[in-house]
Parts: sequence; C-alpha cells; structure tokens
Amino acid sequence: MTEVFPVLVPARPAFAGMAGDARAIAPASYPASSRRRAARRAGVFARLARFAGRHGVGSFLALAFVGGVGLAGAVHGGQYDRFVADNGSLPDVAARALGFGIDAITITGTRELGEGEILAAAGITPRNSLLFLDVNTVRDRLAAVPLVLEANVRKLFPNRLIVEIVEREPFAIWQKDGALNLVSADGQPMMEMRDARFAALPFVVGEGANRRVAEFMRIVAAAGDLRGRVRAGALIGERRWNLTLSNGIEVKLPEQDPEAAAAQLGRLARDARLLDKDVVSLDFRFPGKMFARLTDEAAAARAEALPKAKKRGPA
Repeated sequence: MTEVFPVLVPARPAFAGMAGDARAIAPASYPASSRRRAARRAGVFARLARFAGRHGVGSFLALAFVGGVGLAGAVHGGQYDRFVADNGSLPDVAARALGFGIDAITITGTRELGEGEILAAAGITPRNSLLFLDVNTVRDRLAAVPLVLEANVRKLFPNRLIVEIVEREPFAIWQKDGALNLVSADGQPMMEMRDARFAALPFVVGEGANRRVAEFMRIVAAAGDLRGRVRAGALIGERRWNLTLSNGIEVKLPEQDPEAAAAQLGRLARDARLLDKDVVSLDFRFPGKMFARLTDEAAAARAEALPKAKKRGPA
C-alpha cells in the first residue's frame, strides 16, 4: 500500500512566501514503523562512521568489501528486494541517513485534487530521498493526471520539496456511452462527475461533443433570452446539434449556420410564444422552413378540426 503523509502542519518560515493555499506535509505524519526503521538505519550509519574514524580507511574498505559480499548473497536470496521494498534503494537509504530525506512537502494550486492523490500520482513515499529524486520524472507523472494542466517540482535542500500545480477548470459535462465526465475548455476529459457540484455547467452528449463545447456555447448564446432554457446539446453524427429545452422540446438544428437557426428559435419563442404550444419537437434543418411535431393529443385534435374547417369553407 502506498504510504502518504496525511498530517498537515503550517509551512515553516522558509515557505512564508508561498500562496495562501500552500500546505506543508510534515515528517511526523510518516507511519511509526517507517520512523523506527529510519532511526535504526541512522544508527547503523553512525556506527560505520565511528568505525572508520577509529580504524582508518583501509579497515573501513575491508569491512565494505565483506558487506558487499554479503549484499551479493542477499540479492541472490531475495532479501535485497524485500529490503528495497521496505526501505528504498541503497542510495536513498544513504541519502536519508545523511539528512537528505524528504521531511516536508509544500503543495500549492490544488482545488479538486487532494494531497494523497498528488503524492500517489507523483510516486513519492517516505522511502524516497531528496538527493536522488528525479524532479523531471515526478513532473511528467503529475502532468499525466487528467485534472492537471501544468506541474512544477522543485527541490529545496536539504530536505524540502515544492510541488506547484495548475489544475484544469471544469468547463462542461460530457456524456458518452452513459458515462458522465467533466471536460476542460479545450475538450480534455478531466475526471468522472461524482456529485452535483458541477450540475450547472453546460451539458453535451455524443461522440466528439467534448471537443465542440465552445461551438455549442455560441449556439446557446445566439438563442438570446431562450438560452436559460437550453438544458443540453446532443451532437448528431459529429455533424450537427440537437438542443433539448427545459420543457422537453427537442430542437433539430441544421449543419450549416446553426447559430442563425438558434436566433430564429429565440425570436419565435418571444414573438409567437411557440414554446407554449403543444409541440414535441421543432425542426430547422431545411433552409427557410420550420416544421413542428405536435403532441399526440394536439395532433388528434388538429386532425379532428381539419374536416370541420373544410366543410365550413372560407368565411
């Protein structure tokens, strides 16, 4: 299980210039077992240093040779892999013992992403050291997160890491194959929609609709006073749009110049109160014409009224 640093403390003075939402993740939040292992490793390195001081470099190198032979046996027996899994690589272990661990991480710029998500995506655990951490690799991992637009990672020696995140702004809700996802203004899917926080965002449906949200918004704006009643837009065959209004009426727009058709719809709704009539759908796909499909009840009433009107003849 990936270890993260869940306990948050105020950033130290070295971070006083960071943004107000900066969060420093403290070493006290390391699991107790990790802290105990770190203390034991530090003691081992201290004893090795004292040995070298008393007996000279030659004796220390001889000891290192014996240790290397033991390490080779540990690698062959699988103990080394278990050691690395528990403690990190030998360079990281050595760097941490010398004071180059990652004792605090300051994260700025996040709104939707949590600290745990950031650290898990970055692959940062208490087993890393600041000295051997590859900031380019960490940055690339963070940039691969759909919600992240930009990521910057900096080391502050001897033991601090700065992670600066720029998140994508949710711009619309996109439905495809029954799944709902938030998308950015450039159409990039960001994350699954899990709650109603973004319910007021524009809603588009269909293959490729996420990449044409800006076009959909221009069509809605062209509808004038009617724009507040446009509930969704469905991209049909990646060619043209159907609008769904808040009263359930479907509006079929043409492939060419859909904004002009939306403006005509707005005028008819205002001047002829078209949307107050018993209609199911409106079709603007044919230039210069508009077809209305009535509800079953309205269609039946109209069919019954037509023969009577023919019998009466013109007034």
